Amino acid sequence: MSRPVKHSLTLRGHRTSVSLEDAFWAAFREIAAEKGRPVNELAAEIDEARGTESGLASAIRLYVLSHYRGH
Repeated sequence: MSRPVKHSLTLRGHRTSVSLEDAFWAAFREIAAEKGRPVNELAAEIDEARGTESGLASAIRLYVLSHYRGH
């Protein structure tokens, strides 16, 4: 398992940094491509849905996990 790598995303016009392991970044990009959507747009959707109880990185990891589990 790799260490988390920080990438910048733009969510609704605001820049933010998210740290994820390489495998999660790759999977997240694959999901965005499958859906025909930019990574920033998909991240913004996840950000809006996550509420305040979890961070964006955790929410993206759970989204990726849920996608590959078929939920």
